[in-house]
Amino acid sequence: MDATSGIEAGAPSRTTIERSGRDLTLTRTFDAPAPLVFAAWTTPRSFRQWWVPESSGATLLTCEQDVRVGGGYRLEFAHPEVATPLAFFGRYLEVVPDARLVWTNEESDDGAVTTVTFDARGGTTLVVMSERHPSQQALDRGFEGMCEAMPEMFEQLDELLVALGAGADPEAT
Repeated sequence: MDATSGIEAGAPSRTTIERSGRDLTLTRTFDAPAPLVFAAWTTPRSFRQWWVPESSGATLLTCEQDVRVGGGYRLEFAHPEVATPLAFFGRYLEVVPDARLVWTNEESDDGAVTTVTFDARGGTTLVVMSERHPSQQALDRGFEGMCEAMPEMFEQLDELLVALGAGADPEAT
């Protein structure tokens, strides 16, 4: 099992990343109630504000989410070093408001099934994001990128949650 933390060398991170076989698990506690954190994951206007790490140079061109069992999502990214936009898409297998999301990643044969749980703990929320890849090799191909991107993205989510907690409407952000 590998674990990593921190966005920059020496900087502590509240995100833990664990790897075991073909599974990747990220854990983070957010200082916001579960309904607010869930809304940030399921409201396109909010989701697009934190999902792309700012340091990557990538831009999220489209963010479509039909968050219901059987509904789909599609994210298209542009990056200065890639000639054509990159698309990520799939469908929602489970949606339990404020508690659980499960979706497929169908952009390649290496696509994982992602499960995100939102565990309310007083005024905070423990988020556990697990990806089950079809093989260990499939996980190997994306592991380093996830370890670099997700802590930064979760920091960006923290910033958004602070703004939303100050009274901003997730539909309006």
